[in-house]
Amino acid sequence: MQNLLTRQRQQYQLNPMPSLSSRKQQLIELKKAILRNQDKLCKALDEDYGQRSQYDTLISDLLPAIAGLNYSVKNLKKWMKPSRRHAGLLLSPASVKVHYQPLGVVGIVVPWNFPVMLSLGPLTAALSAGNRAMIKLSEFTPKTNTVIREVLASVFTEDQVAVFEGEADIASEFTKLNFDHLLFTGSTAVGKHVMRAAADNLTPVTLELGGKSPVIIADDIDLDLAVERLIFGKCMNAGQICVAPDYVLIPEGKQQAFIEAYKKAFTKMYPKGVSSKDYSSVVNQRQFKRLRDWMADAQAKGASIIPAHASAIDDLQHRMVTHLIIDTKDDMTLMQEEIFGPLLPIIPYQSLDQAIQYVQARPRPLALYLMSMDPQIQKQVTEQCHAGGMCINESLLHVGADDAPFGGVGPSGMGHYHGKEGFLTFSKAKTVLKAGKFGTGKLVHPPYGKLVQKIILKTFMR
Repeated sequence: MQNLLTRQRQQYQLNPMPSLSSRKQQLIELKKAILRNQDKLCKALDEDYGQRSQYDTLISDLLPAIAGLNYSVKNLKKWMKPSRRHAGLLLSPASVKVHYQPLGVVGIVVPWNFPVMLSLGPLTAALSAGNRAMIKLSEFTPKTNTVIREVLASVFTEDQVAVFEGEADIASEFTKLNFDHLLFTGSTAVGKHVMRAAADNLTPVTLELGGKSPVIIADDIDLDLAVERLIFGKCMNAGQICVAPDYVLIPEGKQQAFIEAYKKAFTKMYPKGVSSKDYSSVVNQRQFKRLRDWMADAQAKGASIIPAHASAIDDLQHRMVTHLIIDTKDDMTLMQEEIFGPLLPIIPYQSLDQAIQYVQARPRPLALYLMSMDPQIQKQVTEQCHAGGMCINESLLHVGADDAPFGGVGPSGMGHYHGKEGFLTFSKAKTVLKAGKFGTGKLVHPPYGKLVQKIILKTFMR
């Protein structure tokens, strides 16, 4: 890997500022390659998961990748243009511009839940900014990795974009390389190890992590509508999404009505429960066992668990419907760790202030969802709760906003990408001050105490 990084950096130095046309051509060819291979990507993900809905893949993996490419191609000329800044009277008549320069070689570490979007999305941003890239794919999606390799090899040489696979030891070695920037998507626990590894090289990092993303259901909203807006976010990819609703805060006395509304909506979307063709499996037996263990832990500590459908679990195919969990306690594992699957704790609150305080008292999440039509409540929650991003009366969809940054805060991550913010993340914003034949710098040269220096200090220090 180090040899390939050296090669990529050498090639970058031969062309440190790729032209607009060459960058756009790369993005256009990448888009064509994805579209040519969309059926193979859907089939590969289905095989990696045991069953993954084709539309889950199309909507959540391929569509955002294509949309991001289209948006970047459309706006790249504007992003690349140096921005003129105000020099101020003190520096006149010099001009000041900010030039956006490629960093060099970007490392991208990809998780298993959306291996297409979470590899090609960051790659789109890196290429838009003029960089080369090395990508470490997850060992849990081997068939998908094969197709991604084919897609990238049809467009790029290894000196432009290189792909690696392997277990945790390979990932550890990868994150220790002296990249010009490293983007990691995964758990908070692993993100800490990645940041330590990058620190030895002072490699700047973007960490897209996760956390427990809450849904606050206010008292004013109709429960059927609230469930309609959050259920897709919990059920897509069987809840294996970094911004999936992790738990629900609901006014006291409404838990049972919420459960009935959720079961009704789930049955409408997935009539055959775990046997529904549109419902995806948990990715593997390891993750499935983790979820079963967490349910057992919650039950042993007094929780009640209600499946959203009678056909609730298929152990052989590692599939389970949403399991709604009430009577939770803070010492339960599923109340301490990001769930990342189809378990949904329901927590009653007595007042909105109490619900807000509950969120504030916990690590800042990657996403926050509010279900309320009351403008005052919307303003209060938006201003008082921190999260990487937020939806009001929706879930997940903020991630698809091409013209807005995506990223966490605190334990849910640092930095962001998507759209222009992705371009900026993988660029060096370099300030360039340009002086002509006449310059004012000599006015402040020693010897000090001259009249002009006194005038300057008197004028600008007030």
